[in-house]
Amino acid sequence: MSKPIVAVLRTRPETVLDDYARLLDMAGYQDHLDRNAEVALKINISWHHWYPACSTAPWQLEGVIRKLLADGWPKEQLYGAHNKTVVVSARKGEVANKHKPVLEKYDIRNIHLYEEGEEWITYEPKGKMRVLPEIYPKGIRIPKRLVGSNIIHLPTTKTHVFTTMTGAMKNAFGGLLHERRHWTHSVIHETLVDLLTIQKEIHPGIFAVTDGTFAGDGPGPRCMVPYEKDVILASADQVAIDAVAAKMMGFAPMSLDFIRLAHEAGLGVGEIGEIDIVGDDISGENWGFTREQNTFASRGQKMIYWGPLKPLEKFLLRTVLAPWSYLASRLYHDAYWYPCVGSGRVDDALETKWGKLFQTY
Repeated sequence: MSKPIVAVLRTRPETVLDDYARLLDMAGYQDHLDRNAEVALKINISWHHWYPACSTAPWQLEGVIRKLLADGWPKEQLYGAHNKTVVVSARKGEVANKHKPVLEKYDIRNIHLYEEGEEWITYEPKGKMRVLPEIYPKGIRIPKRLVGSNIIHLPTTKTHVFTTMTGAMKNAFGGLLHERRHWTHSVIHETLVDLLTIQKEIHPGIFAVTDGTFAGDGPGPRCMVPYEKDVILASADQVAIDAVAAKMMGFAPMSLDFIRLAHEAGLGVGEIGEIDIVGDDISGENWGFTREQNTFASRGQKMIYWGPLKPLEKFLLRTVLAPWSYLASRLYHDAYWYPCVGSGRVDDALETKWGKLFQTY
């Protein structure tokens, strides 16, 4: 059996769009997508503010779109796909993160999967499920539009308070599950494996393109310290691309449960030695990112999911009391952390080469 390919390139603002085109070819993207099916460009919006490394970069989205169109994909066959969360507005985020102008520039449909007119269906997986049927006993609901579509995930290289790092596998967390997906946080690793199982059943083609021009370290996906790392990655193997990104961040990929479980289930390859890494040499990369960092908000969440408040999880998060947690998150991140801490980091980032490129969109 041949090794999965993960393509990695070093890039700079002057060449990034062309570099994305090269990257997709190196990863053999056309071998993994069905030409007769639509292509969902799964945009990641982790915050409705622009914050470096937090959400899909505009040049990442543009580079992929431009390459698809150049290779003959009709624009009518492509669409941007957005999800909904209880604490982040995708409508605000697509403007702040410059996704909307990119889609409009190329006249690509912009689909918000949770809005009126978008049908959700109950899906019965054929493969083994670890946790989702227990969490959603009335059925696993997914967007009908995604069934039969190719999907290209557009994550960034960043850490995460629940999964250590987040990338291609977790990007499906937003697309496939509705706004009650936070019910799965206590079993998040198993959930990501279940979602990859479902993806392999419903999508004729799956591909991922990860942007590491900025990378985020710390209590992600929002309250991070951004760094310029100048790399981009692509692969059809969702497990392998996350494993390579994790290795560059400084983590042992198989120590991350979602990578290990997916590897053991045969859903992809998490062992670095079993992956064909092509492109630029990254064998010496180790960014030294940290595994355990928390904010005030994430400490409270972990107490509910895995700590002393675990017996109260359903009462606190699945009843009429649930809105308290959403309000607490919004107050902490939007009213306190961003104006007091994040905005200064944003100002600094805007002075970098990638920040200057962002301002051109």
